Amino acid sequence: MTYCVGLLVDQGLVMIADTRTNAGLDNVSTFRKLTVIERPGVGVMALASAGNLSVSQNVVSLLVEGLEDPAEGGVQRLADQTSMFKAAELVGRAIREVRAVHGPGLEEAGINFDVSFLFGGQLAGGGMRLFMIYAAGNFIECGQDAPFLQIGEHKYGKPILDRAVTFGSDIYDALKIGLISMDSTMRSNIGVGLPIDVLVMRRDTLRSELVHRIEAGEPYFHDLRERWSAALRAAHMAIPRPPYAAQRTDGQGR
Repeated sequence: MTYCVGLLVDQGLVMIADTRTNAGLDNVSTFRKLTVIERPGVGVMALASAGNLSVSQNVVSLLVEGLEDPAEGGVQRLADQTSMFKAAELVGRAIREVRAVHGPGLEEAGINFDVSFLFGGQLAGGGMRLFMIYAAGNFIECGQDAPFLQIGEHKYGKPILDRAVTFGSDIYDALKIGLISMDSTMRSNIGVGLPIDVLVMRRDTLRSELVHRIEAGEPYFHDLRERWSAALRAAHMAIPRPPYAAQRTDGQGR
């Protein structure tokens, strides 16, 4: 299991991904799930993955090395794309190609073809965009009304995003809220864990502003976790208790 979130606000894009993967409680490993492709002056693309690790790694490798172009010959690499939409289409094509090659073997072994991606960034001449790409290779795009997308174990981290993130949020407030969302998920699911990879890029700069890995014991993330827990405790203590305890279901009171 994993958890990845992308936040697309007015100032730019934030991508966050954990690194935990496991094949049972006694086989827990760490693998990078956030791939960043940056070309100075041309743009930045980021790809975060969830699902079967062998499938996602095959897809990423195929995108880096290139897919054969049946129409014009040669190969198509993710780094060579000229628009985010065309790049998202190429990711979908790579997923379908990996499914065609490995899907039957996985099915025979009783393993689902389970993979999904968050794909975001900006290329010269185009806008900043964020997509969620499914196992079938189709995709949806992030919009201003709900300026974030999630993959993996998303249900624990979604409430804070729904309440706190808007398209007008400051980009580093979006990063902070995304990390709180990650912490909430980690506390509720042991299949999600540190280290955490982070990307921040501002709109129209065509470069990354922050590429960072949060390791276990990092002071800021530890402080964030403690402050968020304390804030939740203080909030629930400040809310009056329900008045229902003094009432009986027959309406006669005590």
